[in-house]
Amino acid sequence: MGWLTNRWTGVAAAIWIQSSCGASYTFSIYSPILKSTQGYDQSTLDTVSVFKDIGANFGVLAGLLYSAVTPYGERSLTSKSNWSSLGGPWIVVAAGAVQCFVGFFFIWASVVGLINQPPVPLMCFFAWLSANGQTFLNTTNVVTGLRNFPQYGGTIIGIMKGFLGLSGAILIQLYHAFFDGEPATFLLMIACLPAIISLLFMFLLRIYELQDYNYKKHLDGFSVVTVIIVVYLMFIIVLQNFVSLPYWARVFTFVVLMVLLASPFGIAVKAQREDSKIFSQSQSIETAAPAIEYQELPREEVQEQDTSGDKLPLDVEMNILQALCTVEFWMLFVTMIAGLGSGLTMINNMSQIGESFGYSTIEISNMVSLWSMWNFLGRFGGGHVSDYIMHKRGWPRPLLLAVTLGITILGHLIIASGFPGNFYLGPVLVGICYGTNWSLMPTITSEIFGVKHMGTIFNAIAAASPLGSYILSVRVVGYIYDKEASEDNSCFGIHCFMLSFLILAGVSFLAFLVSLALYFRTRRFYKLVVIRKLKYYAR
Repeated sequence: MGWLTNRWTGVAAAIWIQSSCGASYTFSIYSPILKSTQGYDQSTLDTVSVFKDIGANFGVLAGLLYSAVTPYGERSLTSKSNWSSLGGPWIVVAAGAVQCFVGFFFIWASVVGLINQPPVPLMCFFAWLSANGQTFLNTTNVVTGLRNFPQYGGTIIGIMKGFLGLSGAILIQLYHAFFDGEPATFLLMIACLPAIISLLFMFLLRIYELQDYNYKKHLDGFSVVTVIIVVYLMFIIVLQNFVSLPYWARVFTFVVLMVLLASPFGIAVKAQREDSKIFSQSQSIETAAPAIEYQELPREEVQEQDTSGDKLPLDVEMNILQALCTVEFWMLFVTMIAGLGSGLTMINNMSQIGESFGYSTIEISNMVSLWSMWNFLGRFGGGHVSDYIMHKRGWPRPLLLAVTLGITILGHLIIASGFPGNFYLGPVLVGICYGTNWSLMPTITSEIFGVKHMGTIFNAIAAASPLGSYILSVRVVGYIYDKEASEDNSCFGIHCFMLSFLILAGVSFLAFLVSLALYFRTRRFYKLVVIRKLKYYAR
């Protein structure tokens, strides 16, 4: 079964799960029918949406479960592992699949009248439950990928986060191909399809903590496929905004997308074949010297560190309570609440921003659709760039985090300026940097606090993003917009968002300063531990 149970097939399986689990990003598809069938006003619908966002970002439970059911500090699972193993990432995937199904199923049942209209608090719970299942699937794919490919954690996390960002666009393409104009049926589909895919592939997600040859070229193969898929999606989205495609064309374009999504399994087969060949060769020339686990540095490295007078541990493995007592945790938390919170605020107000600046409906629709592509570019490219600067330049990842937040400030200032074309440039800069930060944050978390409890610690930090979005969206942008709006609650002109985005730029500047302080605080640790370890295993 080695051809099926290996880390490369696990990457392909994780890509499929990530591509299907972003149903929380499709709220705009089913929110109108939810509003009309349940008799909600806009405020009530927004309340349901807030609980959805909280569920999609509160992944602490997923992290705790992952830490509890996956072994660490030993060779966990090999390609010869017993399928009946009681522990492993599949448990977390199963829990997430059940949550997604139950949450969306009851939302669908209330929309079609299968059950009586639930009270608003219960509907909020269904929305939270359905979106929270996403965190179980995402945590499993990201942390498992990081443990299987520790030398290029930025690259594998970029791939996983990138496909999560694309999942909304992929599901919407499925909606246009088969359920166009039937949002109730789409609700049933997003209840069943992600759960089915997750349950189908969950046993392929296993941990293989192996020391081996340089596997970067095969990760680059997955990356090439990822880029091809995003270019294809971008083309289809732009085409659909200008041309009304007939049914057969919508189905054909979706079939092509499925073929592209299947190609990672071909890469997995090729990579596993090379793995098996190299393993057979190494067995034939095996010496008496014991193999070195990637978790440990050789003795001479330890002695070199000791003679330099440094007391930093070689392998930091903190739990959530220990991490909460560190300055670094709260620096990352502030960076998340201010930096990513301001980016999420811009996303939530893109339609109103474009309208206030006088852009047409088609222009606004194109920018909203393409924003997910810029977000993907940041998530995907940020992982590759951070690995490059770590391996080739020896620069710590927090430096790239500070740079992206600096560019975010520029993006907010461009939007605030209101000059012609600002709606094209500003959101692009903010979108790319926003996606990059989502790729950097989990990698930095694993390097500072360790991999063992990384899922729990990172998800605790990530909870700051919706909190920042709520404060900045409701208490800042929404409040100022309402003051500037006319009696019909609409606003046109530069003044509608100028002050808001100047404040967002100021908040992002705070995040920039904190991330810069994090860089100076951790650069010695990166030099003595993280980068030295990477250089050793690159030999």
